[in-house]
Amino acid sequence: MQQPIQPVRGMNDVLPADIAAWQRLERIARELFTAYAYQEIRVPIVEHTALFKRSIGEFTDIVQKEMFTFEDPGGDSLTLRPEATAGIVRAMISNGLLHNQRQRVWCAGPMFRHEKPQRGRFRQFHQLDVEAFGYAGPDIDAELIMLSARLLDRLGVKRVELNLNSLGTPASRRVYRDDLVAYFSAHKQRLDADSLRRLEGNPLRILDSKNPELADLIAGAPVLTDYLDPPSREHFEGVCRHLDGVGIKYVINPRLVRGLDYYSHTVFEWLTTELGSQGAVCSGGRYDGLVEQLGGEPTPAMGWALGEERIVELLRVQGMVEPPTVPDVYFVIAGARAQAEGLTLAEGLRDALPALKLETHCGGGSFKSQLKRADKSGARFALILGDTEAERRVVGLKSLRVEAPQIEVPWEAVAAELRSRLSEQG
Repeated sequence: MQQPIQPVRGMNDVLPADIAAWQRLERIARELFTAYAYQEIRVPIVEHTALFKRSIGEFTDIVQKEMFTFEDPGGDSLTLRPEATAGIVRAMISNGLLHNQRQRVWCAGPMFRHEKPQRGRFRQFHQLDVEAFGYAGPDIDAELIMLSARLLDRLGVKRVELNLNSLGTPASRRVYRDDLVAYFSAHKQRLDADSLRRLEGNPLRILDSKNPELADLIAGAPVLTDYLDPPSREHFEGVCRHLDGVGIKYVINPRLVRGLDYYSHTVFEWLTTELGSQGAVCSGGRYDGLVEQLGGEPTPAMGWALGEERIVELLRVQGMVEPPTVPDVYFVIAGARAQAEGLTLAEGLRDALPALKLETHCGGGSFKSQLKRADKSGARFALILGDTEAERRVVGLKSLRVEAPQIEVPWEAVAAELRSRLSEQG
């Protein structure tokens, strides 16, 4: 016998026993996005590598170390998307959706990064992304944060903290960057290899270092919020006022910089302490220069991404696990005539009761073995059809969760009887 093929490291299966939590998350998210008037967009998993180098930044860890990049048969360099925003912006530009228009969109699907697999972090992971284009004021920043807060609340997520910061304009950030480089250069001997690499390319990322030996050095670094110009400060204060107005609590964290080069003005993260080192469950910010950077007309933009694996894991840790979906009814079918009639009867029940979760037994077996399967399925009722019942055009109805006598029901009355029984038991 050949050895079984194992999954690729960091590419996890989502099994039927776990899927209910994913489906609930995606259903609630879809309902909320629609309620906020955001429309769904679907973009390719594979894009030209240049898209991510230009948008995310050549000196970021994502581009330098984490992208799944390959050459196709035509010689083009292609990459599995490590995040969705760049692809959504590319789609907006490619399809002419930003000319004299405003857009509110959302997207869901897998992303890919060659990181060290650990709790809440995989090489294939799934995100929900929400983006708004053409809105320059702080109101859209606040609305998107409110949307994320409502989603977390609707899901039942507890004990998360909103961290908020402003990166200001590129002009104000350049002054800060120069001072930050000067500060860290004066302490170069204390920097680790990652920080030395970031010093020339993306020094703000040093502030996000998880190396505990750098904590006191980072604590003494210049603070970005001290460098905000008046328009940046006014924008950020507007965001805070809106959040205060609806009672959303937040912590202003001047060390929050986010890992992508395209951010400006507002950035935020929802953080938890219950997933170890993977504390961010939803992150985002404003990226006013990205559309122009990718070849479009200057367009203000704001968005966020939520990691589905991390939310599902957090709900599990917090005791909010969704039970697996079980059928309402298990249909036991035994005997040649019963098998000839059973599937037809089952399809008629599905026509009459579109919401009915009906598992039909296939593959034969005795009444005893099938009833064991019915009980194991978690169904509330079993329908029982043997050759004798098929000849008389009746079916047995047996309650599996409460004590009740088994009854016989004519075929034409089964749908009404099930509707009544299921309604009684909620």
